[in-house]
Amino acid sequence: MVGFVPDGSIMKTFQGIAVSPGVVIAKAFLLEQFRERIPHHEVSGEFVPRELEMLEQALLDARTSLEEDRDRAEADLGREPAKIFEFHLGLLSDPALMDPVRDRIRNEAVTAAFAVSEAFSNLADRFRAMGSSVFREKTRDVLDLERRVIDHLLGKSQDRLAEITEPVVIITHEMTPMQAASLGETQVIGLASDFGGRTDHTSIVAAALGMPVVVGCQFLTEYIDEGDLVILDGNSGTVVVQPDEETIEQYRRRVRRQEETLTSITAASDLESVTLDGTHIHLMCNIEFPREIEAVLKYGGEGVGLYRTEFLYLSRTTEPTEDELYEQYANCLDLLDGRPLTIRTLDLGADKFTQQQAMEPERNPFLGLRSIRYSLQHLPQFKRQLRAILRASAIGPLKVMFPLITTMTELKQAKLVLEDAREELEDEGISTGSDMPVGMMIEVPSAALMASSFARDVEFFSIGTNDLIQYTVAVDRSNPRVASLYTATNPAVLRLVKAVLRAGKRRNIETSLCGEIAGDITYTMLLIGLGLRTLSLVPAQVPRVKQVIRRVDVKQCERLARKVGSFDSERRTLKCLQDELKTVLPELDGD
Repeated sequence: MVGFVPDGSIMKTFQGIAVSPGVVIAKAFLLEQFRERIPHHEVSGEFVPRELEMLEQALLDARTSLEEDRDRAEADLGREPAKIFEFHLGLLSDPALMDPVRDRIRNEAVTAAFAVSEAFSNLADRFRAMGSSVFREKTRDVLDLERRVIDHLLGKSQDRLAEITEPVVIITHEMTPMQAASLGETQVIGLASDFGGRTDHTSIVAAALGMPVVVGCQFLTEYIDEGDLVILDGNSGTVVVQPDEETIEQYRRRVRRQEETLTSITAASDLESVTLDGTHIHLMCNIEFPREIEAVLKYGGEGVGLYRTEFLYLSRTTEPTEDELYEQYANCLDLLDGRPLTIRTLDLGADKFTQQQAMEPERNPFLGLRSIRYSLQHLPQFKRQLRAILRASAIGPLKVMFPLITTMTELKQAKLVLEDAREELEDEGISTGSDMPVGMMIEVPSAALMASSFARDVEFFSIGTNDLIQYTVAVDRSNPRVASLYTATNPAVLRLVKAVLRAGKRRNIETSLCGEIAGDITYTMLLIGLGLRTLSLVPAQVPRVKQVIRRVDVKQCERLARKVGSFDSERRTLKCLQDELKTVLPELDGD
């Protein structure tokens, strides 16, 4: 069960969702979301006018900076995208919000910072209380605006992450992908959160940094203080707060075994990824940032099988230009030095960032305007990315794939936009790669069932099991309350994967798999047995998966796949896979 596990002592144990493996022991660093706590301070009567003056100046400065951001967005993107700033500007001008702030300063002689913090906090609480989870996300806009105003009041903008000077484990209620990405440049060696799922965007970004990550702990932040000693076990999803000496020593032994094992398997990174009978299993890597390519090469990846391109959009208030996108993609190809790069076009729409900016947020964005649907309704943005991809394809081996295709119409429309972009570049005399392969993600049951038809119009498939599982078993993968239902061992999921592989084989097109299970050694033998010969995974997972591959043969894997194919229980399937893995890697019993 996910949540708090009482044990009757000072030591507290929490069970969450394991996202990224590893064990670390360090002090806790509490990362509060979106705002600092402003203490209740009063001022003497003669200083009340000064506080009011400071408030008006801070509001003016915040309004000016917002208007500048809005104007830049309108110049770059047009009037519609710039409307995201109207919500913030409207709040600053709303007498119902700001007049009580002024009254409280006058009547109670509190500081302007405290009055602002209290007013915005109360408004944020009202948004949280709304029935729709999407509308509750407007809380972030409120708290972001609060931080802007308070930063102007205090004359500073503090980035707590940049202040970390010793190895710590971040403890937070929830973390944005932008914050997670910045952890790679700090002393953070682990992350645990109350909220989140194994395959949401923040978890994927954090796992890509190669540190232990546990999410979905629910109440962790309520029972921990900054500086508490924490054991973070990313293998089991366990977080131990204020452990006793016996527990510390137990986990220190695990850390030593972990380091020895990692040293051993990483040393073998340059070995070929071949089975005992000589079958080559291609191990590609999933990345979010070009800087991850260093890890791809370090751990023995053969290239990039999935480049998620959303972060450049999510990490800024203005859309990147075509040249900026091209430079990113070209940089990746240069770093890969002849190894292949597969770019997935934008998967926007279901992310919180996009929903927050929408004038009318969707109630169920995962079933709404997301991914390729979003791109096809934002054609200038879509074509800008495709032009950058086509330009980069002239530099090195590059493939492009469209995400979340559900119908043949979507695929044909996406390919038409791609061809329009290619013709535009040719008319402008800009060179492109002449034979860039075009593929699609298989992420929904409809696409898996129609794979044979889709195979006529693409050159490769990539099975995205993170979404495929979610849509097949009707489970919100970021919801810890139903996390136990989200499993790749569901017989329906395995049958859909087999259907896609059969369709790809009949049409003689490459089929790879890039979901989370590609990097989970529990599934490696099964995936080989089903017929997969290309997997795409987090760079740090490559050595471990390669270790399994080099200890098995294809016939052994095929027997396992046939065996579990007869099961109608996901638990029985998982137990069988785990037992088989232990015969291949008996040292797992000591982990």
